[in-house]
Amino acid sequence: MLGAPAPVRLAFLGCGYITGVHSRNLRALAGQVVTGYASRDRAKAREFAARYGADRTYHGYEAAVQDPEVDAVVVAVPPRLHLPLTLEALRAGKHVLVEKPAFVRSDDYELVREARRVAGRVVLVGENDHYKPLAVRLRALVGSGVIGELVLAHFATVAHRPKPADDWRHDETMAGGDAFFEEGVHWLHLANSLGPRITSIHGLRPSTARAAVGGSGRRESMLVAFGYDTGAVGALYYSREVPSPLGGVRFSHLYGREGVISFESNGGVVLVRGRGLPRMTIPGLRDVRGYQAMYRDFVGAIRGGRPPQMTLERALEDQRLMDQIYASLG
Repeated sequence: MLGAPAPVRLAFLGCGYITGVHSRNLRALAGQVVTGYASRDRAKAREFAARYGADRTYHGYEAAVQDPEVDAVVVAVPPRLHLPLTLEALRAGKHVLVEKPAFVRSDDYELVREARRVAGRVVLVGENDHYKPLAVRLRALVGSGVIGELVLAHFATVAHRPKPADDWRHDETMAGGDAFFEEGVHWLHLANSLGPRITSIHGLRPSTARAAVGGSGRRESMLVAFGYDTGAVGALYYSREVPSPLGGVRFSHLYGREGVISFESNGGVVLVRGRGLPRMTIPGLRDVRGYQAMYRDFVGAIRGGRPPQMTLERALEDQRLMDQIYASLG
């Protein structure tokens, strides 16, 4: 009888907030993944290792990339640093999970695709929203035709969530762009992953938007209008500078010719009024943000020698839509 496969040895490049989020979710994959932490601040790497039970720390990212016992790395630093670290890891023969937004320019994806081909390794773009139960449920509902032909789509993610004045996201050079580029990309992916594909898109930025905390000037609101290849149209409302109704509860809607799907934007509940009786479902709270499913896909792709669900090609579709949005803004 064959024993369990050896765990994947994973090194985090960067020890910030998002690395903590990933690490907490990796507890659900105990025995499948062994972690290590790399930081330019060795004390920070040791702190994360102690908190999450890791057996290795690294002073600097290169030390982790060059460790022959590391199978894969997670690039969890500001987006401006993603490309060089991803290319370095692939040259060293590592599999890579790179946080979203993966790269700043569409051309960067082409460089990584070639490096992936040469290395023969897995590259997964860390779009956890692709894997979250809400997205899985919505894809199944739209695909089943429960509301008939899609006509209108409305996505709302509005909240007053200012970043601290010293947060690196206020530096658009480090973040790769404004708030919508750095965070709104998750919602853009959701809108473009339900079955129909977005073929035309246009962005509008409100002139009433105020500068972010600390006077950084970070732009934190965007309205995006788009059209699908099926003829349906939609809009995405994004802001991190205005309050949301009901203390953070936000509803989005998919309108079809035979019904409506209404869902709490964070994934709390889905209401379906279409073919059959009206019903309410909770997509799933155990892995509400999709991180555990994302890592299961990553580990499965590494062990099985197959592409992950969130490939470079899939993420490049979202990047090209981003390019069109900002081109439309002039």
